[in-house]
Amino acid sequence: MAIDVPAGDRIPMSQRERDLLKILTPVLEGERTQAEAARLADLSVRHVRRLQRKLERQGDAALVHGLRGRPSNRRLKPELRAQVLEAYRERFADFGPTFACEKLAESGLVVSADTLRRWLLAEGLWQRRRRREPHRSRRPRRACFGELVQIDASVHDWLEGRGEEVVLVSMIDDATSRVLARFYPAGTVEAHMDLAWRWLKRYGRPKALYSDRHSIFEPQDKGRALPDAETQFGRALRELDIELIRARSPQAKGRIERSFGTAQDRWVKELRLADVRTADQANVVLERLLPPHNRRFARPARDGADAHRPLGPGLDLAAIFSVQEQRVVANDYTVRFRSRFYQLLKPIYPGERGGRVMIELRLDGSMAIRFGKHYLKYQEVAPGAGLGGSAPKPPESSASAADARGKQTEPGPVEAARPAGVQPAAGRSGRTPAEPYPPDGERQDSRKGPRRPAATHPWRRSGVAIFSCGDQAARAQ
Repeated sequence: MAIDVPAGDRIPMSQRERDLLKILTPVLEGERTQAEAARLADLSVRHVRRLQRKLERQGDAALVHGLRGRPSNRRLKPELRAQVLEAYRERFADFGPTFACEKLAESGLVVSADTLRRWLLAEGLWQRRRRREPHRSRRPRRACFGELVQIDASVHDWLEGRGEEVVLVSMIDDATSRVLARFYPAGTVEAHMDLAWRWLKRYGRPKALYSDRHSIFEPQDKGRALPDAETQFGRALRELDIELIRARSPQAKGRIERSFGTAQDRWVKELRLADVRTADQANVVLERLLPPHNRRFARPARDGADAHRPLGPGLDLAAIFSVQEQRVVANDYTVRFRSRFYQLLKPIYPGERGGRVMIELRLDGSMAIRFGKHYLKYQEVAPGAGLGGSAPKPPESSASAADARGKQTEPGPVEAARPAGVQPAAGRSGRTPAEPYPPDGERQDSRKGPRRPAATHPWRRSGVAIFSCGDQAARAQ
């Protein structure tokens, strides 16, 4: 907002007030209607009429706000400002406005942070600190092939919905832009290990690997990085003596990001022409596409030397590129892993019992158990084999059942198969109580059929004929 500097009879006005004066002057001269002026000034006709009457009484100064050049009616007392600035000079000279505002409030000097900032700027006690974006420049390529290799995964609709979903994991040399890539069902740590293994087998060990800050490369806990921890992939690179460099922005690894753009334009169409529907078919096509791709887009390095190092006989890639977890050996030389028990076989090494073994889940699906430098033989224990003590015995139903079992010397096959617990009575519904198992020598319940009174029963002596249900049925026939 521009305001003229008062000089003599000149009136300070803002640009908006000067524009409004130019619109209302023809209204005073009768050359423009109030409605037209209201439309041009984006005001109501009633307000234009009010401004016209004010201009007729006071002149051009009527458009200037009445408090222009006067102190605000809501300003703080000058005494408070003096006290605040004095306290700031004495105790909070190196404090920021916000922090100083909090400390001044503890002393009873209440003032907002914005007001204190304006006062400090007016007195020259504070300067604005503007945060500027850091200047970024393109990093030059490394000089030698194998000096730095970038690795990343691209989640894209590579098969355009024709078949299963696949993820492209790619590695590109920073000096030459030579690419090695492969399709996987998902961008897991096993997929990155498999591709790194293929690079090492073909070219050797690079000096450094450049990646993003995915949890595959950087250990994290609920989204926060753990500086003292190590991922499975990071442990493998450490054993291979390969430096892992994690980028802080996608632009930092622009070499591989731009290669993904080229692949998403060209390889998607190649896979469409080949009617690829599975990851295996896509890898067959990719093996055919990679050599011409590298011949066209790769470039020679500034230094012709190869920075890759040989693998050497002491590096077991199958063990290094595996997911490793530690377990403790029990007293019976068993190891529990993922709800399964494994029995460690001979030979036994000193300190093995109670010690820690390393379980390696390898990329080919096999598992190895290592104690120190020794790989142990093992076999899986079948479920229900009774590890950790004998199986619990069934509860006893009665003392008679225990005595009866104790009297048996050589039980037959039927007795050996029967438990000693409570057995349900024959012909009962299950809601009635169960009866103990019959004593020794009895195979079934001794009571059979309906019960009849004895011949000496008083009913029989009185000449009254007592028939059972079965006798009545026989007589009826």
